[in-house]
Amino acid sequence: MIRLLFFVFLVLTTLHAENFNSADTNEVNVNPVMSKVLYLNYTERPKRVIKGEIFSVTIKTLATVKNFRDITYRFSNSIGLELLNQTPSREKDAKYFHDTFYFLANKNKVKLPDITASLQSNGATNYRATTLLGDTLNVISLNPKRDFSNIIANYFEVTDYKTTSYNDKYNIIVFVAIAKKSDIKSLKLNNTIKQGIESITESYLDSKITYYAIIEKNIQNFSFSYFNLTTNGFVQVNIPIFVDDDSVTTQSDLKPTNQSHEFIKLIVASAITLFGVIFIIWKKKYIYLIFIIVPLSYIGYIFIPSKDVCINQGSNIYLLPVYNGTIFETTQAQILLQKEGTVKEFTKVKLENDKIGWVKNEDICTN
Repeated sequence: MIRLLFFVFLVLTTLHAENFNSADTNEVNVNPVMSKVLYLNYTERPKRVIKGEIFSVTIKTLATVKNFRDITYRFSNSIGLELLNQTPSREKDAKYFHDTFYFLANKNKVKLPDITASLQSNGATNYRATTLLGDTLNVISLNPKRDFSNIIANYFEVTDYKTTSYNDKYNIIVFVAIAKKSDIKSLKLNNTIKQGIESITESYLDSKITYYAIIEKNIQNFSFSYFNLTTNGFVQVNIPIFVDDDSVTTQSDLKPTNQSHEFIKLIVASAITLFGVIFIIWKKKYIYLIFIIVPLSYIGYIFIPSKDVCINQGSNIYLLPVYNGTIFETTQAQILLQKEGTVKEFTKVKLENDKIGWVKNEDICTN
């Protein structure tokens, strides 16, 4: 009898344990199985690219659910590419999203990334991500002439330029250029002593650069080439050399001007003054002196000697009046330099070696 009661107790205990485990298992599996709700395919991608080219890839995405917040993308396993826009340029067509990404091909071997799309829901529901595998693209390396500027673009144009004397041996060219779909920061010129970027506005669609190059004085026409993706050929860019007496004033004032303008103004002012003096002496009417005050004032302004300014120790002398521009000298002690003019937050000074530079007004001595 005791054995029978023990056996019944054992059976009931086992059944209770099984019921507990069964209930626990059902709670873990309450989440539904994630199903595929995104479908991707390429609608635009190149078969070949040029090393250094900016190109676009467009993906057509279809979501089978209506209520969601956004579609996001993750990139992996790319080769020889730099992604230029994390957020796609998006167009919606009925149920489809056309998302465009821009890439820079910077290696001799290029593979598009594997693109994983995820649906961001409004609620707590999770959806399965979908991955579109990337293709390997054919890469072409250009074989340009020596004057190639390293620029590959749909469009490139020098809009403004100016040439001034740098010293007895060299001139300095400063130019502004605009480009479309170009890695404009890669600009590099030949036949220069020194070169660099003064300012830059980068974009994978439209970019702008202010660039300087120091060249030998015997160069009468400075030229270089770039590769045009629209015409699929090299295009020559020419900058004629007209040396201005003055140095560069501002980035927006870079067009060459007639060197004789100031001299002509001085001649005209002198002629007016001389004619006025003769006329006054002849007529003996000194009231007409008022008419020669303006030309006399201009002549006096031209011949007023430049003032000296005190520059603090450790101040940077800039090539152009541009913040974060090229520094070609730093003062080792407090010095006096000849003041040549001012532009906004900068003062133009002449150094002991007759070079022209720019110093920030904040670096001028206050005492």
